[in-house]
Amino acid sequence: MIRVLVVEDSPVVQEFLVHLLDADPSVQVVGVASNGEEALAAVVDKRPDVITMDVHMPKMNGLEATRKIMETHPTPIVVVSGSANFEEASLAFTAIEAGALAVVERPRGFDHSDHAAATARLIAMVRLIAEVPVVRRWARRDTQTHQSMPRQPSDAVPARRIEVVAIGASTGGPPVLHKILCALPADFPAPVLIVQHISPGFIESFADWLRRTAPLAINIARAGAAVLPGNVYLAPDGNHLGITSEGRLTLTNGPAENGHIPSVGHLFRAVTKAFGAHSAGVLLTGMGKDGAQELKLMRDAGAITIAQDKASSVIHGMPGEAIHLDAATYVISGDKLAAALTRLTNSNQGGLL
Repeated sequence: MIRVLVVEDSPVVQEFLVHLLDADPSVQVVGVASNGEEALAAVVDKRPDVITMDVHMPKMNGLEATRKIMETHPTPIVVVSGSANFEEASLAFTAIEAGALAVVERPRGFDHSDHAAATARLIAMVRLIAEVPVVRRWARRDTQTHQSMPRQPSDAVPARRIEVVAIGASTGGPPVLHKILCALPADFPAPVLIVQHISPGFIESFADWLRRTAPLAINIARAGAAVLPGNVYLAPDGNHLGITSEGRLTLTNGPAENGHIPSVGHLFRAVTKAFGAHSAGVLLTGMGKDGAQELKLMRDAGAITIAQDKASSVIHGMPGEAIHLDAATYVISGDKLAAALTRLTNSNQGGLL
């Protein structure tokens, strides 16, 4: 049984979430809290496996509660947010900076057409996050230095101009992407295309969160738009993101690939076809295999390919599968990815080390 603490100030929503979670045989709600102060006490008393966290609460909001919990009793936290409220969704991503692992849409009423799907996403996220060893992972990040190592140190990568960088991420991706994009220079000499698996309705808030601190221009991708250096293009809800050899974005609304739309695999295939060896692909933390086989296609075409290392990944499924397929030219810690990409695109000397 996965022991869950529900933190939510609205009694009606609190009861609703408890009902949804307790209805799943693998989940047990062991406590509820109506504000951040109550949440801190409940974490000590109940020792939950997962916390579902509201953000707007009296006395102590979800952002501050997340920060204090991660400092004192690190526990996997899922921010449960109403996606229709832009301000709330934006604050939810700020909680990611404080240590929350994911943001998921709060299911709407039983009569809503998306109720079943949203409930399934919530339960799936709770199950997934319960498996994340937060305490050990955070301790490793604080106490060890992770080296950026090529998969085969003897490999010589020929110099070439990188015309586009493609990045794919899923669970745990937002904080890594935030770290990467905030560290890249404003004059980064290539456009960056990103597929981030995320709950429907959150991509605009995610973009807004990135815009607050990233020096690059953050855009939601539009069909036919010409890509520019120093710009980031995020795949929108319900559309696969691609690019033509002329540097124009394409959007395709289906079907799902590897269970996802947008799909990382779709993006990587399009980049391989359009730019081949003059591209770089990066596969970050996430569950499943989306993008792993296609990262291998990129490497086989001569592109530079990078997989996030296990120690810095929340879930090592996607990058781990890529490493297993020998799809990664380099395996790099999330903390070092921005420096690696900057050196790669600026020097064109064929190496990151």
